[in-house]
Amino acid sequence: MLSGMLRASPERLARDLGVLAKDIGVRLAGTAGERAAADYIIERAREIGAETREESFPVQSRVVSEERLEILVDGTWLPFPCSLFSNTPGTDGAWRTAGIAVMAPTDYQRDDLEHLRGKAVIHLGCHIESRQSYQRLMAAGPAFLLMVDTRYPGATPLADGMFPAYTAAIGAVPTLNVAHQDAWHWVRQRATEARCRIVGGMSAGTSQNIVINLSGTEARDEVLYVGAHHDTQAASPGADDNASGVVGVLELARLLHGRRRRRTIRIISFGAEEQLSVGSAAYVRRHRRDVSAGGRLMYNLDSYGSALGWLQLHVNGHPDFEASFRPHFLAANLYYQTMTSVVPYADHFPFAASGVAATFHHRVNCNAGRFFHHRPDDDVSQVSAEVMARDVSVVATWLDGVATSDRLPFTPGIPEPDRPAIAACWQDLFGGWDA
Repeated sequence: MLSGMLRASPERLARDLGVLAKDIGVRLAGTAGERAAADYIIERAREIGAETREESFPVQSRVVSEERLEILVDGTWLPFPCSLFSNTPGTDGAWRTAGIAVMAPTDYQRDDLEHLRGKAVIHLGCHIESRQSYQRLMAAGPAFLLMVDTRYPGATPLADGMFPAYTAAIGAVPTLNVAHQDAWHWVRQRATEARCRIVGGMSAGTSQNIVINLSGTEARDEVLYVGAHHDTQAASPGADDNASGVVGVLELARLLHGRRRRRTIRIISFGAEEQLSVGSAAYVRRHRRDVSAGGRLMYNLDSYGSALGWLQLHVNGHPDFEASFRPHFLAANLYYQTMTSVVPYADHFPFAASGVAATFHHRVNCNAGRFFHHRPDDDVSQVSAEVMARDVSVVATWLDGVATSDRLPFTPGIPEPDRPAIAACWQDLFGGWDA
């Protein structure tokens, strides 16, 4: 390792992880679980002696007491597990029954989608990444949607959500995530009808961003942002996604708090990331002028603790931005894949949309991502405190160097050729600056 490497503590990381993922557990946006996580973060930050504040914002909270799905196979109604998407409605406790239709991504090439009207639509793919496509689907009038995450062909339904900017502007129908293998067997067995019953749905709630400020001196208006998120998906304790990130930023605060620095380091634990970075988007909208003018980087830790796997860094910035941290990783014998495509599914993205160089630090264990993605088995047994400590040590050392250097060691901002794709994604998926 480089001389002077700051050392994260696996023991502290494991302790904080246990509180978030075991003692608190599921932390859905706007619920008591998310609130408990925020309170724990505040308590630990103030224990360190760091300046800490909370910024609240409105969300739609997923509050469901019952969700049932049955499929008619050979004249018999059979029950199957399911998970209501966030930002979609329930059925007010009534059964909703419809004939089955199957929709593949290529079906959006059709001139119209009228064949889906009144149907229970088995939708291959859990993300509809086009406002126009989503609008066409809703205009077709399906009875409800059965979303199949084609990345993970398993027997367990994942949890997920519809983009809140889409549902707020266009509306929604009850939307359930179902297991890939269940959908496969329904089609193979020529199932004809589906029915669902959901008690509960979405309710107005409040989420929060927890801001930990480590002030700089001569260049205090230049801000190095560091992020993670403390909420989870439904039924998931979120040990890796993303208690790993939260305990990582808390450890960064411990390692960096007492050190003199020229630039400010602002650590933020965001709420409601699982609804498409609602907390991060709320932060940059609220502080747009300061973020755009003073933000020098955003480094986001999300789901990087998997015991087995490899590291991916999604980087949006000039080439010398990535070059500024690569030597620190190599000195620790830590290697990673550099990804430069636009990825809107993490809290770094709204900062990139603000013109700030941004990185998403992520560890995968299969080609699709992580096999326990958004599932109940994303628990502490899947996560390695040693892996997290190794990564946090490198990030802390690099951040310390950037914060103390006389001259910023990279070109700030987003390269001109990359800006149109980022801006288009920000407008379509997030609703832009006026959402």
